[in-house]
Amino acid sequence: MKTELQYQSGFGNTFESEALAAALPKNQNSPQKPPMGLYPEQLSGTAFTMARAENKRTWFYKIRPSVVHGRFSSVSVPLWKTNGVEPVTSPEQLRWDPLPEPSKPIDFIHGLFTLVRNGSPETRSGVAVHVYSATQSMTDSYAYDADGELLIVPEKGPLYIKTECGDLSVEPCEIVCIPRGMKFQVQLREPWARGYVCENFGEPFRLPALGLIGANGLADPRHFLIPQASFEDRAGKFELYVRYQGNLFKTVLDRSPLDVVAWHGNYTPYKYDLRLFQPVNTVRLDHPDPSIFTVLTSPSSVPGQANCDFAIFPPRWMVAQDTFRPPYFHRNVMSEWMGLIKGHYDAKEKGFVPGGSSLHNCMSPHGPDAETTEKAIRATNTPQFLDNTLAIMFESCYPYVVSEAAQKTPLLQKDYLDCWRELKVMFQPRA
Repeated sequence: MKTELQYQSGFGNTFESEALAAALPKNQNSPQKPPMGLYPEQLSGTAFTMARAENKRTWFYKIRPSVVHGRFSSVSVPLWKTNGVEPVTSPEQLRWDPLPEPSKPIDFIHGLFTLVRNGSPETRSGVAVHVYSATQSMTDSYAYDADGELLIVPEKGPLYIKTECGDLSVEPCEIVCIPRGMKFQVQLREPWARGYVCENFGEPFRLPALGLIGANGLADPRHFLIPQASFEDRAGKFELYVRYQGNLFKTVLDRSPLDVVAWHGNYTPYKYDLRLFQPVNTVRLDHPDPSIFTVLTSPSSVPGQANCDFAIFPPRWMVAQDTFRPPYFHRNVMSEWMGLIKGHYDAKEKGFVPGGSSLHNCMSPHGPDAETTEKAIRATNTPQFLDNTLAIMFESCYPYVVSEAAQKTPLLQKDYLDCWRELKVMFQPRA
């Protein structure tokens, strides 16, 4: 059975779940003698003194506290890069082909490839955008990210993600978010899985304010799901990977860290089916801004300016009259990274394929390719349904730095700029 996740809107909603009846203390968060000999442990996602409506924490009742572990050693993951100096990033528009299937067994953690990043874990701002390609489950290994939350967007192959709060299944066209510091394990359900990850160093993702849209539209809180408590009570030799200050460390455990028998709080993993998103679109003329497609937002210190907006471009009707329907040509103070989950993106006829990605950085001009533009100009006013499409975007107020590996990979398309070369001059001055 699944529990609906309700986002906080000043109400301080909390949830509770227990895998065994009577495992959850009823009147005290950290009693001296919890039920069943469990240890109380709090995971805090915000400072203790944050406003009640923004305070995030969950109490775990564990078989053994997390403090019991071995010494840490550094692990080399050269393609997961969120610190250090990178080569100069050009303002040029960039596009990458999808990651291929790995030729050897590799799990989710070791299969991460950083494309772009901004901010840093030290400043608690910005994001890093990765792609992953994995052929192996994390069987006796676990991980947590102390630098940020992980928003995982599968493109190929379903995942089964075990966490301290319980388990979540996620497939392409769905997303899952793992909070900062939450222990997890990623298992594959098919021989090969691929997708995208946003590692968010800033404020946690939340639903955007709807403003004049009103109470309904975009992502509905009732469609966000959190797991029921489940636990592993097994001894053995296990590895725990920790992402800390842009580096990866590993320690050894003699018991599974997913030993939470009961929990209560509001700091939980969650999943959402992108196919349930309710688009808001034009029904007469002109072209609304792409911000109307925002699913989740991570605010910055400037009101109305996002540390990161997670937006999607789903199947929808286009019905505007005498209006250029694809995304308009524009230059933006925000920086836009895009990926494709399925089908085609309505601004690019060729070259942008599922599993691929593109970057249009701060003030770099972009828009539909020449072929799409010509078709749009010749289009009639007949309503058009955009089917077989689902594109995603991580838009940030901070310019993206492109990792050295992403600048040198053969997946980087050398001819991306050619998609605009055939745009014709149609200027006809009138006498």
